[in-house]
Amino acid sequence: MTDIRRPSATSRRSMLFGTAAASAALLAAGCTSNDSDDGGENTSADQAGVADDKPGKKVTVGFAGPQADHGWLNAITQQAKARAKKYEDVTLEATEGSNDNATQIGQIETLINKKVDVLVVLPADGKALTQVGLKAMRAGIPVVNLDRIFDSAQAYRCWIGGDNYGMGLNAGRFIGEQLKDKKGAKVVELAGQDNLELTRQRTQGFDDALKNYPNIKKVARQAAEFTVESGQEKMAQLLRAQSGFDALWNHDDDQGVGAERAIKQAGRDEFLMVGGAGSKRVMETIKGDKGVLKATVLYPPTMAASAIDLARALGQGKGVGGMAEFEIPASITLYSAVVTKENVDEYLPIGFT
Repeated sequence: MTDIRRPSATSRRSMLFGTAAASAALLAAGCTSNDSDDGGENTSADQAGVADDKPGKKVTVGFAGPQADHGWLNAITQQAKARAKKYEDVTLEATEGSNDNATQIGQIETLINKKVDVLVVLPADGKALTQVGLKAMRAGIPVVNLDRIFDSAQAYRCWIGGDNYGMGLNAGRFIGEQLKDKKGAKVVELAGQDNLELTRQRTQGFDDALKNYPNIKKVARQAAEFTVESGQEKMAQLLRAQSGFDALWNHDDDQGVGAERAIKQAGRDEFLMVGGAGSKRVMETIKGDKGVLKATVLYPPTMAASAIDLARALGQGKGVGGMAEFEIPASITLYSAVVTKENVDEYLPIGFT
């Protein structure tokens, strides 16, 4: 199997679901006292205030995301709400969520008018919501831009999100290592929505990884819509068009429900399947090891919990534990780990439903 570099089990847990002192590769641990040899003066990092779990200045965080009509998006909302409840000093003002740009803009403007201390925004459309992000920043409300990025860096204080290119890259590496000794290997791809930049990035990463395996050829690709229905329809088309192939990469575990239905209906099992995002259902299927599904590449919704950690730190004027800088980073990209039968038990606790 390829050496898909990933952190140790301990640091990985810190990245994905630790507390404010241990979360998303940024709030990993509060700085401990580090006495110097000349009488105990603290280092600059120790002098900076860093976020920890102890109650501090009260912070009201406004949260606005798309409608939770998809397993991953629902997990985003639940992660944010659950994280906020863990802090005595955080009050969360959450909108209902909407996929309509005008509605979401109105919801964010309401939060701005309420004078929340910090905003966490996962825009339905980053480009369309850039102006309201700028409006919040100009009003003195720092914005944590979650995943789908605004068009202007001036519209947010910090961005945190997944690595779409890395997701495709690691899916391609995993498949490549499984098939590296097979002459004339064929793979197919069930992508997401082609009008989204994230879909194009996932495909580019996948294609770039396969360039390292000259024995493998991608023979077909279909774009679905991140829904069960579209996954089933487009997978059925792939199966009819390709009489035989060795591996399938599906961009999204929700549309993968439909894809698996089509595979079962067609009675096909000659290939291995790799999913995307990291649903609990898929992880349990991988653990059972009774079908074509052998792995999934994470796009962790725990990023929403980390966004709340960041918002709290910003509202309290604190920095990030485990880092020398006084300020939180401007950009944080999460790692897309590959979940297999060998490591699935480590990741099951963060699988989403």
